Order: sequence, then C-alpha cells, then structure tokens
Amino acid sequence: MGRQDIIQRGLYYEEFVTDARYLHRPGRTATEADNVLFTTLTMNTQALHLDAAFADAQAPFHARLMNSMWTLSTMVGASVAQLTQGTLVAQLGFGDIAFPHPLFAGDTLYTESVIVEKRLSSSRPGQGIVQIAHTGRSQDGTIVATATRSVLVHCRPEASA
Repeated sequence: MGRQDIIQRGLYYEEFVTDARYLHRPGRTATEADNVLFTTLTMNTQALHLDAAFADAQAPFHARLMNSMWTLSTMVGASVAQLTQGTLVAQLGFGDIAFPHPLFAGDTLYTESVIVEKRLSSSRPGQGIVQIAHTGRSQDGTIVATATRSVLVHCRPEASA
C-alpha cells in the first residue's frame, strides 16, 4: 500500500454539526510585544495599551490591558485550522461581540467554538452559510471575549458536482 498524502483543512459545509463544540489548542499566551505591535499597527493610540505609567494609575485594573481587537482576532484565528482552513469562501460578518473581562500580557487565551446553525446558500450553489459562536477564556477559565461569526464555506467537491 502506497503512502497517502493528507492535507490539513477546515470543514466542508456537510461536516459542520450543529451544537458541536471545538476546543482549539494550543492556547496563545499574550505578550507585551503583541499588544504594542498590534496596537501601533492599527493606529490605536489608547494609552491603556501603550503607556504603562498611565495604565498603572487607572482604576480598576492598574495595568495595561491587551487590545481587545487583538483578543478578538486571536480568538477567531485559533479556530481557522480546525474549522475553515481552505474551505472558507468568505467571512460574512460578526455579531454579539463582548469583552466581559480584560486580558493582560502573560495571560493565555484558549478558544472554543460552537456551531450555532447552518444552511445552504440560496444564491451560491455548492456553498453554505455557517454561524459559529466563539468564546475566549484565560488560563483560569474566565471568559474574556465572545463573538458570533457567519462564514460562507464550500460544500464537499463531490456534493456540488
């Protein structure tokens, strides 16, 4: 029997199971460098991310906060390899984004995703729309971010042939 080549990919529309929960590992430990780089690349001048003396003097956290957009981006990014790598057609939108607790440099972000619903596209044969609920937790289980995301994904190639 010859060697079989297996390419890592996300899920085709038919493989998404409503209510399935995916635990994306490994987690990602946030660093001060991540915070400063992301914040400056996105032209965000918020002192709570960049100025330690300012942030340390601010109640209630008395510390620099990780940029919440870094948290959102990293949370979604953690799901790509398992869910949408190579099967995504387009990101359609985000909703219900919340940051109930801050993330700090040195914290590790762990992401889980639940498939909320799915339906075949009525206008794009061979493609389907999947709604995913993402939850980001710190190393102690505290929820630091939540978001829902709608994506357009390919159906299995043989399903659309």
